[in-house]
Amino acid sequence: MRAVDVIARKRDGAELSTEEINFFIKSFTEGTTPDYQAAAWLMAVYLRGMSRRETIDLTMAMVHSGEVLNLSDVLPVSVDKHSSGGVGDKTSLIVLPLVAACGVPVAKMSGRGLGFSGGTLDKLEAIKGYRVALTQDEFREHARKYGIVLAGQSARLAPADGRLYALRDVTATVSSLPLIASSIMSKKIAAGADAIVLDVKVGLGAFMTHIDEAKQLARLMVDIGEGVGRRVVALLSDMNQPLGCAVGNALEVAEAVECLHGQGPADLREHCLAVAAHMLRLARKDNSEYAMAECMAEAAKNLDNGQAFEKFRVLVQAQGGDVSMVDDPARLPKANIIETLTATQSGYVAQLNALQVGMASVDLGAGRERKEDNIDHAVGVVVHKKVGDAITVGEPTFTLHANDRARLEQARRRLDNTIVYSAHPTAPLPTFYDIIGAQ
Repeated sequence: MRAVDVIARKRDGAELSTEEINFFIKSFTEGTTPDYQAAAWLMAVYLRGMSRRETIDLTMAMVHSGEVLNLSDVLPVSVDKHSSGGVGDKTSLIVLPLVAACGVPVAKMSGRGLGFSGGTLDKLEAIKGYRVALTQDEFREHARKYGIVLAGQSARLAPADGRLYALRDVTATVSSLPLIASSIMSKKIAAGADAIVLDVKVGLGAFMTHIDEAKQLARLMVDIGEGVGRRVVALLSDMNQPLGCAVGNALEVAEAVECLHGQGPADLREHCLAVAAHMLRLARKDNSEYAMAECMAEAAKNLDNGQAFEKFRVLVQAQGGDVSMVDDPARLPKANIIETLTATQSGYVAQLNALQVGMASVDLGAGRERKEDNIDHAVGVVVHKKVGDAITVGEPTFTLHANDRARLEQARRRLDNTIVYSAHPTAPLPTFYDIIGAQ
């Protein structure tokens, strides 16, 4: 079998066989198929698409391109969540300890942020000493001993995905639905997940800006998971405005702690309770509406009674973090310059562009423009008004946390026109638009 023949068949619109897909991914991972041929194949897939069966085969070929983590001997069931990225999305910091507090152990591998989309590992590293790099043995032991572990993705899991993603980024093939879906699901399956809740963001601050496109991606990922025997549900959640109020690493940790104390922004609480309830339902293999209501009530109880916060303390302490920063978020990294912007007119908030808020946090240094960039854990933006809120001239709109005057000025200019005002009352945005998968 030759790589050029596989490329030609996909270029001409043929459906590739399982053997052809396995051969291509294996040879590319081993280096016998060069980058330029892989780039040509990616463009052929981008233009011609893939069938459901091809996409499942591609996913599993990437799963088996490296190590596959098996947690069955340390966890009764491995339930995972994945967010497709967004602005102010600190849900993993809340949902994982919440699910663990409800008696379902969680073992999750996460990534770093790039561009306007924040990364869970970057947020955790705002806590002094927190170790995101664990060996596979350490990861398994933490899952067994503490019932909760949250660490970095191992480079040995689905290595083909990492290599293909680097090529997609420079060949204008990132937005192919089969390539996105197989990339996400290969990492979840390789990390040992039996059940997966997919949080698919849609809106101005998401990679998917239209609901129909997000539904297609969600349906495809659910199909992939169910096609290989996993229990999967996808939630389509709003990302037209930031989730919660804090955007920036230490600021988001502080807001997560606030939520773990039963407080915090209402939209963040609602979002986390729903994701946690779906994780509990999938782990317990109960698809009834009654089970969903029970799981939601159980999650709310453990969020409000402090049990979820205690599990978060266990997580931080187990991975070397300074737990005093969790007990007193005032000890988290602080910016030297704090400036508040105010409303330029009265009325109602009709739009709060999540993308612009996310990019303002990047301007301040909270995110990366390139993978090799360093980030400043202390800086970011706090949002004071959300869509649907009444607003009066002079009221606070954003508080900027900065360590550099030039960066502050850049972020301020970006936020000048981020809020769209209306003279008439506007409806708040929904937290979720749809649920796809096991009901």
